[in-house]
Amino acid sequence: MSEITKYIIIVLIGYGLGSIPFGLIFARLMGHGDIRKIGSGNIGATNALRTGSKKLAILTLLFDILKGVTAVMIARYIFPESLVIAGLAAILGHCFPVWLKFKGGKGVATTIGVILAVSPLLGLAVCLTWLLTALTFKISSLSALVAVIMAPLYTWYIIDGRNALLVILIAVIVLIRHKDNIVRIIKKEEKKIGQK
Repeated sequence: MSEITKYIIIVLIGYGLGSIPFGLIFARLMGHGDIRKIGSGNIGATNALRTGSKKLAILTLLFDILKGVTAVMIARYIFPESLVIAGLAAILGHCFPVWLKFKGGKGVATTIGVILAVSPLLGLAVCLTWLLTALTFKISSLSALVAVIMAPLYTWYIIDGRNALLVILIAVIVLIRHKDNIVRIIKKEEKKIGQK
């Protein structure tokens, strides 16, 4: 099997896994209806928490993380040189799922899963950055933004420059998906963690 074929397979698998809208699925199964009609309209864990169901939020978070982990682990088995590319495909699938007319989540949880699977040390650094920012400012979106902005630097230091460039691309995607949050943060209108 050629390298190009392997890359295509990895990208398709990653995108397919990433595009599974677990937040939407779990919300309907648990009787919360269409999560896209609640809060911010996002299908991710933060908006799931706005339903008032911590169980829904935790399930959504775990399974969105698992999408990234699974994509990277499959890539590790098929084509170890493509770990971050597989993760990038999963994040794109989560943010732009074909099943939802390319209107998906913001990619934070899946990004965490990807980073943890690529390198547990890198994942720990990113998660600690998110946690410290969340404890300080109590704003989930700001914590995510700070964590993804720092992720390329951590990647360069812990892994290498080539993968850091790919992580920069991931960070750009996440930042773009948070453009409305960034505006609200600047205006001091962004909701805090746990606020409905």
